[in-house]
Amino acid sequence: MVLEVEATHAQIQRILESKAFRTSEVHRNLLSYLAEKSLSGTADSLKEYTVGLDVFSKPASYDPRHESVVRMHVARLRQKLAEYYRTEGADDAVIVDLPKGGFKMTFEPRPASIELPPVTRPTHRSTLLLGVPLVAAILLASYFGFRLWRIERESIVRTGSEAVAQWTPELQQLWGPVLSSDRPLMLCLATLRGPEVGSFYGFTGVGTASGAFLLGQFLATRKQNVLLTRSDMLSLPEVTMDNVIFLGPSTGNRQIQALSAGQQIVLEPEGIRNLNPRPGEPAFISDHSPKGVLDNEESHALISHMPGIYGHGELLYFSGNQISSVMAAVQAFTDPTLARTLVSKLKTTAGFPRYYQVVLTVKSMDNMPIEISYTLHRDLSSLKLQASAGKQ
Repeated sequence: MVLEVEATHAQIQRILESKAFRTSEVHRNLLSYLAEKSLSGTADSLKEYTVGLDVFSKPASYDPRHESVVRMHVARLRQKLAEYYRTEGADDAVIVDLPKGGFKMTFEPRPASIELPPVTRPTHRSTLLLGVPLVAAILLASYFGFRLWRIERESIVRTGSEAVAQWTPELQQLWGPVLSSDRPLMLCLATLRGPEVGSFYGFTGVGTASGAFLLGQFLATRKQNVLLTRSDMLSLPEVTMDNVIFLGPSTGNRQIQALSAGQQIVLEPEGIRNLNPRPGEPAFISDHSPKGVLDNEESHALISHMPGIYGHGELLYFSGNQISSVMAAVQAFTDPTLARTLVSKLKTTAGFPRYYQVVLTVKSMDNMPIEISYTLHRDLSSLKLQASAGKQ
């Protein structure tokens, strides 16, 4: 029995790390939550309202009759499981399923395959004739694949070196307040939520880790005193003493949300919420998963630059629900061309805002951003004055 439980946990972890689930931390969290509830025997008592509160951080006033977020993502989870077992998990020994009509997952061993009659073996000569061109094709494919990898790798290294060497006025405009300070810089990575409210797994998502890698390359030659922590380990004394850069989705993290008071734009599991939309602006900007294999994914990134506690220090957030959106937020702040566009949108006749929030639309393919565009922003400079007044 212990072996069966271990095998089930291993299978769940294999699915969470698969390509089918790497594109959405929302569905990773939902799968982990439902799997733990099912294994503990409490899934039968789950209600849509409870799932909304525990997984999607809905308020107590959440009404499933008027909002279908849970039903929509549960249906999408079933699709992702089916997609996984059609591709990467085609040979997995354990089948994880979520039958319709409830929240209880099933874990079954894969049915034994049917024994096929033996196939007549070809003669040595026919094997040789077929084998020579096959081996040659494999060798050629391997050679050209290796050459392509070398060319792409050299291009990436060269491009990265050029980007590091560039320090434009726009990058100075964006990074000056954070890097010019003598305060230590704390890089905080969002951790994945656990099945219980307020619990976390202690490891981060692929999008957050990818963004941290890009940011680490950028900061390597520009800031010496950089510390690293997880969001579930971040303490208020650290925020008081350091400048903090937060990477990843902040939904469900109470420490980060407590530091985000005054935001006019917030990240939700399905997209971006515009709390005070202006004429012509949407109140909610939804992320969209690709409908077909050839379709691009469209998600949204939220960049927030805010004052620290009592107006001391800097808080910089690169948030998004998808791998590509977190990476795109970092790229917008580290790529000279994107930074120039960003600054031009934020700057007014009165100058560049001290604090602000920016929403970006991100089109991606295979988890990589292929198009990053500005959507809207808010000037939050008044937060500095409010923090100073509260301190007196």
